[in-house]
Amino acid sequence: MRRILIRGGRLIDPAQKIDSKLDILIEDGKVAAVLASSANLVRMADEVIEAEGQVVCPGFIDIHMHEDPVGADGRIEQCIFPAMLRMGVTTVLAGNCGENLYDPAAYLDLADRDGLAVNVAMMAGHSSFRKAAGAVNKYAKADAKQVEVMKSNLQTALEAGCMGISFGLRYVPGTTTEEFLEAASVAARAGGRLISAHVRDDAANVFDSVAEFARAGERYDLPLQISHIGSMGGFGQMEQLLRQIDAYRGNGMDIAADCYPYYAFSTSIGASTYDDGWMERYGCTYDAVEMCEGKYKGQRCTEEMFREMRRDHPSALTVCRVMRAKDIHLAYRSPGVMVGSDGLISKGQGHPRAAGTFPRFLAEFVRNEGLVSLYDAVYKMSAFPAQRMGLKKKGSLAAGCDADLVIFDPENVHDRSTFEEPMLPPAGIARVLIGGETALMGQTVVNDRLGRAVRYGQG
Repeated sequence: MRRILIRGGRLIDPAQKIDSKLDILIEDGKVAAVLASSANLVRMADEVIEAEGQVVCPGFIDIHMHEDPVGADGRIEQCIFPAMLRMGVTTVLAGNCGENLYDPAAYLDLADRDGLAVNVAMMAGHSSFRKAAGAVNKYAKADAKQVEVMKSNLQTALEAGCMGISFGLRYVPGTTTEEFLEAASVAARAGGRLISAHVRDDAANVFDSVAEFARAGERYDLPLQISHIGSMGGFGQMEQLLRQIDAYRGNGMDIAADCYPYYAFSTSIGASTYDDGWMERYGCTYDAVEMCEGKYKGQRCTEEMFREMRRDHPSALTVCRVMRAKDIHLAYRSPGVMVGSDGLISKGQGHPRAAGTFPRFLAEFVRNEGLVSLYDAVYKMSAFPAQRMGLKKKGSLAAGCDADLVIFDPENVHDRSTFEEPMLPPAGIARVLIGGETALMGQTVVNDRLGRAVRYGQG
């Protein structure tokens, strides 16, 4: 039996309503005990970790990110997963916005076979299963046969351990409301699984879009997760949008949202987000868009550049700087909004949120702005997403839980990733443990194979 003792830290564990100076004993990958004093155990421990002046808390859980691809050799190509680990994240929920890069059930098998930098749970992406059923035109309606094939395959994915179904209604305009509800019915038949959505429209049209999404909750009594609410209602609509969501919750609907702590969103230049009318919707011009990759990397768009890249390189990632800081602040003040990175990396390029979200939230929104208390911040990054995912042994450091935890310096933790260098690691994360083993020391990944698949009902 391997024993690890963590001493002298400020233990913040909102799942147990704890914020106190306490010690933790770990045995064989699980939390064995939380202790007021551990002096008599020091000599019995195989390793003692001194955490004086630092916060010890459950490993962060990223409820909304986009997974690494699978290479030609049949192995997952790790890029974003180590970036997650460096932020203090120990578990992620991938397959969001309706998109899977690989069959999600098979992806879980690969994670178990080879190990990853973090634990990985998967959503079954409606858009991917839609295309696999033959509905390849995102602007066209799926026929009845395609919908039935899609539903059957989604059910198989849920039976194989996917947490729920994700939708990217914004990206597949041909999806009718009835098709959405038919796909959501699969989550209902599987025991009321979580469904998440990049809803159909944003800015002034976000209210009707959230109402459409809420119909699945009304019809099937499902838990609903609104993805990256800041990039849906962060253009002056947030106050009204939060009231709308709170009213649903007040009437018994299980609905929540996630948000990343930046004022710019990211998507591919070929996405339907940039279909005609986008500048009027956001009140901007072409130069609000910055190319993240390709021959114009780092440059703000002109009309000519925008049209060229959209025509010839539609998968190239962009950043669009149009979100309002006030709206993001309002979102994080809401008790129904948690932290999610929406991290997406392509060939090492993308939005800095993939490598900076959690430290940035702690530095800017907690320490500098004082918008959220440290205790509430840890809740929004651990217990809250664990609850949404139905995880019983993660997001908490109660005895018997998985020893996935992060130790960080609350006075110095901060992000370093930028739009120019989006993969720079953060500072202030002292150590990360996954299953009781050290995965990260400072900015150094010690072991990038400790993570495993997290399947529905097994986490």
